[in-house]
Amino acid sequence: MIKQIDFSKYSSLKIGTTLDVLIINEIDKYENYQIIGKANNLLISNTPKKPLAILSKNFDYIKIEDNFLKIGGATPTGKIFNFCKANNIKNFEFVGKLPGCLGGMIKMNAGMKSYEIFNNLVSIKTYQNEIEKENIDYGYRYCNIDEIIYEATFNIEFGFDYQLLDELEKMRLNQPKGHSAGSCFKNPPNNFAGRLLENVGLKGYKINGIGFSDIHANFLINYENATFEDAISMIDLAKNRVFEEFGVKLQAEIQIF
Repeated sequence: MIKQIDFSKYSSLKIGTTLDVLIINEIDKYENYQIIGKANNLLISNTPKKPLAILSKNFDYIKIEDNFLKIGGATPTGKIFNFCKANNIKNFEFVGKLPGCLGGMIKMNAGMKSYEIFNNLVSIKTYQNEIEKENIDYGYRYCNIDEIIYEATFNIEFGFDYQLLDELEKMRLNQPKGHSAGSCFKNPPNNFAGRLLENVGLKGYKINGIGFSDIHANFLINYENATFEDAISMIDLAKNRVFEEFGVKLQAEIQIF
């Protein structure tokens, strides 16, 4: 089934046009498609290189089997958080305010500080294969899985940590509001992207309705009807300024299609 999605409304950056998106109802390869999930860390052009696809509600579930937690790839982070809180399961406190769905979190090894989705991961299910964690190359905001993630299995530990939840919520207070995709750039080794952007004068810098937040320089905010081209221009400007000043090559955390 094909569904038309207006990315100026659907994506967290509120940038894009209306495009055809394949709704995936069953497990198959779909190797020529780009999975978009909830489009919370995506910047999608009007002419993406691959046709787009999204997992259907068939892959939105959470269940406990054989003392493991099994979660469908389309399951929203808020649903995961609420399930774990209600069932006194720990190690998922950090997903409470992270937007998106499970598949996207695993693709990016999403997290906050030392709390990452891979910490408690056992395996993932792709087309035909169950891949164990030890056979996945992963790191800071990265994993090498290019296939669709239909399901993931996690170890279960009981004892939901309300103190940790409080600490994480306080840490998020400095994150800016508005239409963004979260952190624009990955933190370079032993450095912070936000600090580098601020030091080259981009904190609060705006042009054509888009700019880097005056609260946290690593948040690219769509203030008013910005286009894909506007966003790319800002990203390229940031990369160039930081490299010229510090010799550091910033890597985008935003996924650009």
